[in-house]
Amino acid sequence: MLTKEPEYLQPYLSAAQKHGAGFGSLLWASPNTQRARFAALARAVDFNGLTMLDAGCGRADLFDYLLSRDVHPAKYIGLEAVDCLADAAYDHLPAPHEIHQADFVRKAAALNRGADVIVFCGSLNTFDTQLFYRCIVNAFEVASQGVVLNFLASTALAAGAHLNWHSVQSVLAFAGKLSPRVSLWEDYLPGDATVLLRKGAAL
Repeated sequence: MLTKEPEYLQPYLSAAQKHGAGFGSLLWASPNTQRARFAALARAVDFNGLTMLDAGCGRADLFDYLLSRDVHPAKYIGLEAVDCLADAAYDHLPAPHEIHQADFVRKAAALNRGADVIVFCGSLNTFDTQLFYRCIVNAFEVASQGVVLNFLASTALAAGAHLNWHSVQSVLAFAGKLSPRVSLWEDYLPGDATVLLRKGAAL
């Protein structure tokens, strides 16, 4: 059954068969590295009062992290392609927040849900170069204020065969073609980077 799914989802589906909705299915090295990435996102964007879309949200751990730091988005929208993870997110998310079971690669329209900012927190790490950049473009087109993502930026953390990394210089050059206001953070984990692409004077 797994062979019918796209290659970028295979590692998550395989992990979900073993771990269900547990932390192991998220493919993070540890809760500490997950939190480091969440903290970088929260430095990049003040999510208070924003409608945010978390593309590849897993169990909506980012939402829980933000609440634990007294950050309150007006609306959190999560997209997750793996059924058991989407179910776990849905089960604990209060209204008006939303979770949708969707693959934002095969159905790019799923990204178009009226978000101020679209977030990719490691969810592009299994994508090849073409898909990686296509998803950034698709998100930037529909987000009203911008896109923020973190990604593997060297071999330091991209140890698994299923993981792909992209040079910071290449990502910044690409982002600069989409937005005149691009910011970078790479001081939180060796080999990881967070980039924010703003629209106009937003964010």
